[in-house]
Amino acid sequence: MAVLINEQIRASEVDLTGLSGEHLGVVSREEALAMARSQGLDLVCTSLMSSPPPCTLVPKGRGKALAQKKAASTKPDASPNSGKSKSAKEKVKEFRFTAHIEEHDYDTKLRQADKHLRSGKPVQLVVKATGAKEAAAAKAVLERLLMDLKDVGVKESGIQTSGKGSQVRVNPK
Repeated sequence: MAVLINEQIRASEVDLTGLSGEHLGVVSREEALAMARSQGLDLVCTSLMSSPPPCTLVPKGRGKALAQKKAASTKPDASPNSGKSKSAKEKVKEFRFTAHIEEHDYDTKLRQADKHLRSGKPVQLVVKATGAKEAAAAKAVLERLLMDLKDVGVKESGIQTSGKGSQVRVNPK
């Protein structure tokens, strides 16, 4: 979807909005362009999907910046999360543990996860298990982590357990 500026707008009539957001109604393209020129403004059309197209008066030069910003936001995203919601795109810090973690390692990672949650960022806690026998130990480590982090975070969903371990996402409170 392109942003059209001034003479690029080809519609005979436009639904005009003023500089401070006031609705000026449906006017001819020539009248809207004359209004923009007389006030030293740009006429910007952001959508061609409706008839008449909605146009806005913006400060001179802002129209081009708006067009570039709009073009940048509509470019296809090359990230692996493209097509997902905005919340899915937000970066989640992942903390990995083993099912039989040493106490000092546990404390260090717990402190890091706590710091992340306090700064308002979600964390993903993953406990790897090498075999089915360790699956119970992996789940126990996650449950202990959730208990230790209950003051700063809340789990998004239940603990997900698979053959190679368990994981849970914790959002800040």
